Amino acid sequence: MAVISQREILPRTFSHKFGESPTAEVKYALTLDGPTAHQTILDSVGIYHGTSHPEYGYLLCLEGNVNETGRFNAEATYRYGTPEVGTAQYQASPLSRPDVWSFSTSGVAVPAFRYYNGSGNADIKPLINSAGDIIEGAQAIEGELRVSIAGNRSVFPAASAVAVTGALNSDGYLGALQYQWQCLGVSGQQTTEVVNGSQITYWQVTAELAYKQSGYTLYLPNVGWNYIKGAGTGSASKERCYVKLNGEDIASSNVLALNDDGSIRFNTDFTGSGAPTIIQRRVNPAVNFATYFGTPPF
Repeated sequence: MAVISQREILPRTFSHKFGESPTAEVKYALTLDGPTAHQTILDSVGIYHGTSHPEYGYLLCLEGNVNETGRFNAEATYRYGTPEVGTAQYQASPLSRPDVWSFSTSGVAVPAFRYYNGSGNADIKPLINSAGDIIEGAQAIEGELRVSIAGNRSVFPAASAVAVTGALNSDGYLGALQYQWQCLGVSGQQTTEVVNGSQITYWQVTAELAYKQSGYTLYLPNVGWNYIKGAGTGSASKERCYVKLNGEDIASSNVLALNDDGSIRFNTDFTGSGAPTIIQRRVNPAVNFATYFGTPPF
């Protein structure tokens, strides 16, 4: 069966409450030659999800329904509004819709091995006491920016998800320096949606990223229980760090500062040249975040 004719029923309706998005409605009356499939009725009018309103171009068709009022008559109603993502970014097909970014900040506890000396942020020193011993177990609260990227994919990107989880940014990303971003994980859920008469099955995928100003490289004091005796000579050996007790060398009960060659870093100026140096160690792989996650729409 088919549609013989169709015409719009006036009046059109429009509603806009202050502080809320406007809505509108358009109706069509159709004459049929008998019972007709609803999708055929909708196709005959030619209004689909995402079609602009005939008067208000910023309103898009978000809903359509058919009511058969008789064997040879039907009524099609179309409701318009503004999509959550905005009219300019809206796509009827879920696989064509742009990723949605969201941001949040919080404080996170991190191990503290360094401190800011003085009133500025430039002079950073190891966290030690006046005798040069490392202060263990200290923590600090650091600001963390979290980003959630939600998008639709035809298949779940399992290989990419494994490759990026735990990884750091290998290049500058979103205004941050190298190694200041980390991917916390990627999740996905399969879902099905019907768009303009077609069923589309896809994956809703979400990636979680976190940024810290101090970055995700480990900053560790160069200290140890053992040291290299005779470092730089042909007879070097690893031995236990020692301290003096009544003029005798005894095994140290605390870790001691080391030089780059592994020898004991002893200097009575414990807060200056004798203080432990800070070594940097990256324990996570690095990948190009722009390649995997893109950039936000701003």
